[in-house]
Amino acid sequence: MSETAIFRTALGDEFDRLHPMMQRRFGVSLAGGYACVGRGTMTHIRRGPWWTVPFLLIGRLRHILVADTGTNVPFVVENYPYRDPLGRETVTFVREYRARTKPARFDATMVLDPDRRTIVDYLGTHQHLAVDLHLEVDENGGLVLRSDEQRFYEGPVAFRFPMLFSGRAELHERYDEAVGAFHITLEVRNRLFGFLFGYEGWFTCDFPPATDAPDRLKPVRHESRL
Repeated sequence: MSETAIFRTALGDEFDRLHPMMQRRFGVSLAGGYACVGRGTMTHIRRGPWWTVPFLLIGRLRHILVADTGTNVPFVVENYPYRDPLGRETVTFVREYRARTKPARFDATMVLDPDRRTIVDYLGTHQHLAVDLHLEVDENGGLVLRSDEQRFYEGPVAFRFPMLFSGRAELHERYDEAVGAFHITLEVRNRLFGFLFGYEGWFTCDFPPATDAPDRLKPVRHESRL
C-alpha cells in the first residue's frame, strides 16, 4: 500500500516544483487524509461542429463526455481518496456542470500503475475507458496533463481504442495568487477532425478531512485491467 499521493509518485521530484496550492490540491491521498472540493465557474464550455454532437451525446450516457455548452456555467469538481475493492489507492475526479436545468457529469477515477509510474484515468460510470496520462510541471508551477493511449474494457472484451475515433485531451491548471483561485483550461482534439470539446474556468477549493469517497462519486464497477 502506497503512503505517497499518486501524483507525487508519478511526478517524482517534479512535484516539488508545483505551486504550494497545486501541491495541496494534487496531494489528495489516503495518507494525507483529506479531499479537495472545488467550486467555481466555467467561463466558456465549447464543442466542435454539429457533427460532433452525436459523439458527445453517446459519451454523456456513461458520464464520459459533456455535450452541453455555455458561458459562466457553475461547476463542482470533487477529488476524494479511497481504496477500491481491488486494493488500489484511487482518487475521484468527478465534475458536475449546470449549463441547463439538468446537471451534466463527467466521471473519472485515477489510480497509479506502479510498474510504469503512470497515472491511469478510468473514465465513466463503469470504467470502460482506461487512459494513460502524461504529466509535467510548467514554468509557473502549474500542471500540464496530456492524455495518451486509451484502452476499452467491457467483460471479456479488451482492445486499444483507435485514436482515429477518439480525442486527445490537454489540460492546463495553475494557481493564480493575484485572485486566490485555480485556473483551468482543457481542449480535446481528434487528429483528423480537429477540435471536439473544451472549457476554461476558475474555482476555489475546500479541503475537508476524508479517507473514503461518498458512494455517489464511485463508479458502478471497478476495472482490474490497467
